[in-house]
Amino acid sequence: MRLHQLRITAFGPFGAAQEIDFDALSAAGLFLLHGPTGAGKTSVLDAVCYALYNAVPGARQSPGASLRSDHAAPGSVTEVCLELTVGGRRLEITRRPAQDRPKKGGRAGTTTDKAQSWLREYGPDHGWQALSRSHQEIGEEIEQLVGMSREQFCQVVLLPQGDFARFLRADAEARGKLLGRLFDTRRFAAVEDRLAELRRSAEQLVRAGDERLLALAQRMAQAAGDSADARDKPLPAPRPGAPGLAAAVREWAAVARCGARERLDIAESAVAAAESRRAAARRALEDERELAALQQRYADAHRRHDALEAGRPDHERLRARQDRAGKADRVAPALALRDDSEREHHAATATRERSRNGLPQDLADAGAEQLAALERKLRQDLGGLEAARRAERRSEEIGRERADLERHARADEDLLRDAADWLAGWAATRQRGQERIEAAQDAVTRAEHLAGRLEPARHRLDAARKRDALDEKVATAEDRLRTARERAAGARETWLDLKERRLLGIAAELAAGLRDGEPCAVCGAAEHPAPARAGAGHVDRTAEEAAYAEHTRSEGSRADAERALAVVREECAAARAEAGGSSVAELRALADELTREHGAAHALAADTHAAREALVRAEREHTGRVDAQQQAERRSAARTSQREALDREQAALEAELTRARGGAGSVAEHAGLLERRVRLLGEAADAVRAVEATARRLKEADDRLADAAFKAGFDTPRAAAEALLDDAAQRDLQHRIDAWRYEQAAVADRLAEPRTAAAAERPDAAPQQAQVVFDAAERGLLDATSALDAARERSTALTSLSRQAADENRRIGPLRERYERVARLASLTAGTSTDNERRMRLESYVLAARLEQVAAAATERLQRMSSGRYTLVHSDARVGGRGRSGLGLHVVDAWTGSERDTATLSGGETFFASLALALGLADVVTDEAGGVRLDTLFIDEGFGSLDEQTLDEVLDVLDSLRERDRAVGIVSHVADLRRRVTTQLEVVKDRHGSVVLHHTAGVSG
Repeated sequence: MRLHQLRITAFGPFGAAQEIDFDALSAAGLFLLHGPTGAGKTSVLDAVCYALYNAVPGARQSPGASLRSDHAAPGSVTEVCLELTVGGRRLEITRRPAQDRPKKGGRAGTTTDKAQSWLREYGPDHGWQALSRSHQEIGEEIEQLVGMSREQFCQVVLLPQGDFARFLRADAEARGKLLGRLFDTRRFAAVEDRLAELRRSAEQLVRAGDERLLALAQRMAQAAGDSADARDKPLPAPRPGAPGLAAAVREWAAVARCGARERLDIAESAVAAAESRRAAARRALEDERELAALQQRYADAHRRHDALEAGRPDHERLRARQDRAGKADRVAPALALRDDSEREHHAATATRERSRNGLPQDLADAGAEQLAALERKLRQDLGGLEAARRAERRSEEIGRERADLERHARADEDLLRDAADWLAGWAATRQRGQERIEAAQDAVTRAEHLAGRLEPARHRLDAARKRDALDEKVATAEDRLRTARERAAGARETWLDLKERRLLGIAAELAAGLRDGEPCAVCGAAEHPAPARAGAGHVDRTAEEAAYAEHTRSEGSRADAERALAVVREECAAARAEAGGSSVAELRALADELTREHGAAHALAADTHAAREALVRAEREHTGRVDAQQQAERRSAARTSQREALDREQAALEAELTRARGGAGSVAEHAGLLERRVRLLGEAADAVRAVEATARRLKEADDRLADAAFKAGFDTPRAAAEALLDDAAQRDLQHRIDAWRYEQAAVADRLAEPRTAAAAERPDAAPQQAQVVFDAAERGLLDATSALDAARERSTALTSLSRQAADENRRIGPLRERYERVARLASLTAGTSTDNERRMRLESYVLAARLEQVAAAATERLQRMSSGRYTLVHSDARVGGRGRSGLGLHVVDAWTGSERDTATLSGGETFFASLALALGLADVVTDEAGGVRLDTLFIDEGFGSLDEQTLDEVLDVLDSLRERDRAVGIVSHVADLRRRVTTQLEVVKDRHGSVVLHHTAGVSG
């Protein structure tokens, strides 16, 4: 990377535009950048860094700091433009930070412009060509081409000697931080963090597994209870994660299981003995119970036999009754037939009597044939009345039709009168609707016109009110600005006066800081024979800074007052232009009048739609009434002919009905009378026939009943009927007879049983005593069974929990192995493992390799600067008893052959050692960044601590960099360097801002 040209405008201490030609400076290979303290030497390097990375070096990137020069003119733009060659491409980078500028168009106040960036590339064919205006794209492109971040660039290209001097004297941790930023070893630190995280997670899994294992052990202890084994060998209680936990739990579980199995065997033997005792007691109890039951059975059988003998007479009477009822069953069909025939005859006789009541007196004793003949004759007469019925129904329909015609005629007459009245006023109604619409439309136009005048009138009224209020604010702001200007002018004059007086006595102020044996900051001499003395009225730095602070505050107040006045004037002018020359009262009266007129017009205009709708409804009603009037007239003409036809048809029907009605009021009444007579004659004929038939069947049933009773052995049919039983009585009688027989057979069988008879011969049984013995044996068995269940449950629980513990051990095994493996790796990379003899972290190990490369590269230049005396070497020896090693840096003194820490170097030795270290670090970082060539380097301060011979050697080393076509810029205010380095860039500070001057071989410009 080679710098060609740098243009700075209103940046840092540079108020005006400055241009730096690095091509001219680099032609000599070595050039000097010098100037008084605070002139802006470092700001030139800041501008280079800002152009490349859109930010100044980190040490000067303070929050809220502005890059704009305080000496810049109000209209100038803060800008940095750098032209360079990197990666074989010639580029131009232009940066503008965010900055305030005056508003355009002569308006008072300022506005803020956003930060901007431009990137251009030069080609021999097309010249300068724009590439991008994006901050992000330009930053990514430059960082990719340079191959270094901003931090690396500031350490490698802008070599800060103070940082490397501190680097030589720093401890391992401080060196690690600097090297970590330069070589970006975050990935190795991330590996350490990742391994530590894996160790913590694996340890958590192992501890969780151990906690589960201990929980299972506690459950096994609860299952074992207070057994002797548990008391003799208590459960181990190590902490989770402790070694040997699994083995201790397995051993304790094995002992507990063995004890549980022994207790289970003893319990099973006790249960077997208890079961034998209970079986013997059960057999004895059953024998006593069986003997007692047989003896009770024999006694019950004797009691039942005595009861049977006592009821034998009743049993014989029941059997006789059953035999008589069996004979009566043979007469039952004849009895049922005779009863049915008698009921039918009585019913037919009653029906005949009822039918005779409705007949004429002369037909009361008529036979069935006579009644049937008279019925047939009346039916013939009834059939002839059907046509008369139809005529009568039609006559009624004609009456209803004529009534409908009259009703419709009256409705049409009302409709015609109403339509005629409404149509008579139609012309006037239509005229009113049209006039209403026209008035509403005129109101719409008037409302729109008034609305267009009302809004401007209101705006003018608001502007007039605002104008009157702002006139007072303008006067107040002008008074405030006048006061602020007077105060600012006085503060500026005071500050400039104090500054001039301080500059006249600056020598005395510098002399106050001189110490014998220490070099002068101006000339570098260690002796101070005649230091300047402060004269009368001397101004110190504190007084000047206080005056400058007051001047700055006054200027800020003045600027604030100017901006406030400009804003108020601008607002007042805008309000006056909008309000015109009218007063607030005049504008308020005009706005009120327009508001009233607009409201009235708007209310009338709102009636437009309603007026149109009303006219449409009126026209629709007019059409409907005309149509209704015409239809009513047509219906009236049609009704006249229809009425005449109905009159003719009615006359014909009346003649026919007069003949058909006879003496009745109507044909229907005459037909109803004939129908009732036909029905009565038919019912009477059927009743006479039924009485005759039922009388014949009743006589036949009496004959059959008498014959059946005689054959069954009864003297009369009545005797047979009395002996007859219904089904329920017969079943009850049979059940009683069968029960006596069954009881007799059962008692005989039981008295004949050999075992029952033998039991009766034996002494009385004693089942209560046998029950007591059995209960005692049952309780013994229950106790033994409970003990067995408890022993079996304990053994099963211990076996299950032991199996779970074994499974848990198998699951924890791989986790424990993984934890031990990860823990060893994490401890090794963290430098805490005993296997890591030097206690080096992984990141420190990588940085140690980089530091070894830097020491080797720095030694090439350090030997030339020290005439072969000093060599820088990397040391990985441990520091202190507990410190870590890997980032030690020693210097080997060839004159004494001793190796010592770099912190023991003197001031001058520290400078050229740190310079050699910086140059070596630049080479290593360049290689690490991809081998990007760095053709321009800057070395910042530190040369004042060298003697003349060492300075020559250092300059020879820097001058040798020309062999690689490099340009080295020395940033220093040491006077001796101005003689030795002929190509110079001088920064001169002035009250109006710093400027840069080029000096080459005695020629300045």
